[in-house]
Amino acid sequence: MNREVMSLDPVVKSPRSTPGVEKKKRARKASLAGFLGGTFEYYDFFIYTTAASLVFNHVFFAPGNPTVALIQSFAIFGVGYVFRPLGAILFGHLGDRIGRRNTLVMTLALMGASTFIIGCLPTYNQIGWWAPLLLTLMRIFQGLSAGGETAGAASLSLEESPVGRRAFYPSFTASGINAGIVLASLAFIPVAAMEQEAREAWGWRIPFLASFILLIVAYLVRRTLDESQEFQKLQDTKIETQKSKAPFWLMLKTHPLPFIIVSLMSVQILINTYMQSFGLAFGAQIGSVDASTMLWASVAGNSVAILSQPLWALLADKIGRKKVFIPGQILSAIMVYFFFHAVSENNVPMIFLTTCLITGGTYAATNAIYTSWFAEQFNVKVRYTGLAVSLQVGILIAGFSPAIGTALVDGDINNWGIAAAVVTVGVVIVLVGSIFARETYRTPIDELGNDVPLPENHHIPR
Repeated sequence: MNREVMSLDPVVKSPRSTPGVEKKKRARKASLAGFLGGTFEYYDFFIYTTAASLVFNHVFFAPGNPTVALIQSFAIFGVGYVFRPLGAILFGHLGDRIGRRNTLVMTLALMGASTFIIGCLPTYNQIGWWAPLLLTLMRIFQGLSAGGETAGAASLSLEESPVGRRAFYPSFTASGINAGIVLASLAFIPVAAMEQEAREAWGWRIPFLASFILLIVAYLVRRTLDESQEFQKLQDTKIETQKSKAPFWLMLKTHPLPFIIVSLMSVQILINTYMQSFGLAFGAQIGSVDASTMLWASVAGNSVAILSQPLWALLADKIGRKKVFIPGQILSAIMVYFFFHAVSENNVPMIFLTTCLITGGTYAATNAIYTSWFAEQFNVKVRYTGLAVSLQVGILIAGFSPAIGTALVDGDINNWGIAAAVVTVGVVIVLVGSIFARETYRTPIDELGNDVPLPENHHIPR
């Protein structure tokens, strides 16, 4: 009998006591919900990215210097990332108090409503500066929702995963994010092909309004989920003192080092965010690459990632997290120079090749396991909060990377080396965190985070 099963209190009647077949069934269901939720959330999140790169600088801001308008558009993109940590605290608190499932339904509804409203907003020509202000408000709501989504889905999938598959099942949440990016890119390909007047008048609204369909599908799946096994076990202990301290403050007190480490490692998402947003603008607005070419390259790379990430996760379950994560980051930092050089030269075959090698290869190796490895740094009592907040603190840097890249390049396509250097700086930060992170692939799930000084009355009975 494995150590996870032996650690269970025999008097606790929980779904964890069911046979292995039932365990895998629950894991698959949680993974499907994580995949669909990630697809919907990041379809919504990245159609803004695409619109900010191609349209919003013409629609929501005063005409004038195009570089300034593009920086303003990316700045509002970054605002969403500023509010992601706040959303992480809010939804992390709810997720650690009322449960993972109910909280995930809330994040889904908030993202769906704010995205649909963006598709209905009037433009700068219609209401002046109220247009970017309303856009900023909706972006804030998107940021709040995204702050709690991935951490909740990852925590739920991790806690439902059978022994030896704790990276594999949560990896589908990450693959759902790639699927969302694919759908966002596909949605904008016909929009990018429109005449500029039609695209800026009404064409850009279609992808935002269409998000309502994805919302319904994801909601129908997510509302049927059971609560996480580990969380239910915690609730069954009925520790009265559990409510004495908010999960956020308990996490900071008991997990300060994991919080810092995961925050540093979370900068890893800069690679994909930067390529999806600034890379698109660098090619289509600063360079001479057709926008549809950049979008199709994104579709190709993220489609490969959907298939490759579960394989990387299986490898991490076999040989460990660090042996997959660290090489993936280093190789991504190298490959991104080839990507931006290809874009600067309008070398379409190389753009596709480098995008697939990075998004579906080197970056996929790290993206596949962050949903498990980062969550494994925290105890079940503060896992949702710890993962959510530290993840968003790190991602905050990624959120402003497109604006930073735009300012540094300053409209000169020959500055492709400077554009790639932004990723290099991000990778150095990630490597610092990953070197000090605990290797957890052989640690039983009920022992994760138990080496930190939790108060005695917060101890999980063994």
